[in-house]
Amino acid sequence: MTAWPEPYTHGALPLPDGRTRFRLWAPTAATGLALLIDGRDPIPLHPDADGYAQTDVDCPPGTRYRYRIGDGLTVPDPASRQQDGDVHSASIVAGPDTYAWQHPAWHGRPWAESVIYEAHAGLAGGFAGLAERLPDLAALGVTVVELMPVADFPGPRNWGYDGVLPYAPDAAYGTPDALKHLVDTAHGLGMSMMLDVVYNHFGPDGNFLPQYAAPFFRDDVATPWGNAIDFRQPAVRRYFEENALYWLTEFRFDGLRLDAVHAISDPDWLVELAQFVRGQIPAQRHVHLVLENDDNRASLLAQGYDAQWNDDAHHVLHHLLTGESHGYYSDYADRPAEALARCLAQGWLYQGQPSPFRQGAPRGEPSGHLPPTAFVLFLQNHDQTGNRAAGERLTVLAENTERLRAAVALQLLAPQIPLIFMGEESGSRAPFLYFTSHTDPDLAQAVREGRQREFSAFPGFDDGAAQAVPDPNAPTTFSQSDPWQPGNDDDAQGWRTLYEALLHMRQQVIAPRLPGARSVFGRAVGKHGVHAQWRLGDGTRLTLYANLGPVQEALPPKFSAAGHLFSSLLFESRAGAFDALSLGSMCSESTVWLLEDAA
Repeated sequence: MTAWPEPYTHGALPLPDGRTRFRLWAPTAATGLALLIDGRDPIPLHPDADGYAQTDVDCPPGTRYRYRIGDGLTVPDPASRQQDGDVHSASIVAGPDTYAWQHPAWHGRPWAESVIYEAHAGLAGGFAGLAERLPDLAALGVTVVELMPVADFPGPRNWGYDGVLPYAPDAAYGTPDALKHLVDTAHGLGMSMMLDVVYNHFGPDGNFLPQYAAPFFRDDVATPWGNAIDFRQPAVRRYFEENALYWLTEFRFDGLRLDAVHAISDPDWLVELAQFVRGQIPAQRHVHLVLENDDNRASLLAQGYDAQWNDDAHHVLHHLLTGESHGYYSDYADRPAEALARCLAQGWLYQGQPSPFRQGAPRGEPSGHLPPTAFVLFLQNHDQTGNRAAGERLTVLAENTERLRAAVALQLLAPQIPLIFMGEESGSRAPFLYFTSHTDPDLAQAVREGRQREFSAFPGFDDGAAQAVPDPNAPTTFSQSDPWQPGNDDDAQGWRTLYEALLHMRQQVIAPRLPGARSVFGRAVGKHGVHAQWRLGDGTRLTLYANLGPVQEALPPKFSAAGHLFSSLLFESRAGAFDALSLGSMCSESTVWLLEDAA
């Protein structure tokens, strides 16, 4: 057994001599700061000039401890690796890593091979339950499983974005070793694991940092979740840099998705974070860093980040499939075919021009120079589904199922990196609702009323209807969101066959050619269709015609009902694939793909 490596400066860290070093950044702690260990007298702590309080104690792994702040407040370690229960409970000394990895030689997969599957561990039955689902996902064609945040949050049910202990896997999902087993199992199946991390805010319950580390936050910059985290502070920067490294090394995740980085008040820190992480990870590992960034900052994708979630492409696809044009969808309702063509060709629609929804404020940076793989393309995800009042999926919202299937074909065969939201592969009709389990009744009521106010102004939600918004704190809100519960799909096997066929085609024909791929053009075809072309890395041309509207559009004469969707050779060994893809209708009215030699 070895100690955690030197880069770690926060938390309870094992030392080579068997002792544990406790280190807490507490620059504004009042007198009386102390380490509390079960069965021992309090150990006084005194912050140094940089605000760190430190002591080395002879105590074994498994020791329960807290910090005392002032006269009576006791708090967990903000860098706790494991909690003895929930966020208000004692922290546990983790000790050196003793998990017996079964696939230590795993180095990950190249980014171009990524097919991402976003999943919520709690709905899957915890870390162990999700591990049981991995063989099925591997057979589907998934190469990356992305977990919604697992950092410790209050109560047993939460999306994960209310986490307050970023280093501690939530006990409701399982132990740290159970999480390592999940990652290890994925690696044994040839799949990478990615983790969604939240570095822009803490949740509303269980965050005690303002009590002893007030400089952790800014009082001059606000976010939707409260005062902004102050990344001007070296200790704060280090806290989150070490957290990223911790998940990638201690748990061997293959990548991180950084939530809502537009809410980080010092974007230059994102560059520093990527440099720090990549400087610590061996070069032979494939480690991927992905952003969610409403600012569309293309410059970050040349500074250590592999890709960004493509909200622009989602919004225009959603409008085309549902007709919705309220809220931010209003920015995509004018000439949607042109907007989709721009997204396919250049990544984002908004590359610096004014956004009407944002009162004319400019948004974005030019992105046409980036490769297609710099964008993660999705039809649904936790945000776009769960932030609806009733959490409806596209299987419920889309005006036409065949057009939805055409959009799936567009998404899974385009050179951008596809992301599948749990349940899409079976055509799930279960809602994905916003759920919490706050034990503070006042907080639970505030969240409940906040959701009702948020949707009271939306179409179809007048003052009376707003009362029907599901209660986030109700256990049934969580249970209804299970996408795998039986009986919530109309044609699960048909959807499954469609996804398998398309992903098989992607891995066999497209993914090997993606390195070096570049867009050639994207143009509108009528009001709801697009014609796009890319030159792939080996010089072949990938061409798309897609019509997501209710009216047929004319295609060039060479595309007859017997036209090519790549090569039939790809499907000769896959019984039923032609029927699943409905090639006759797709080639004549919905989606046509053509792969041609450079000549």
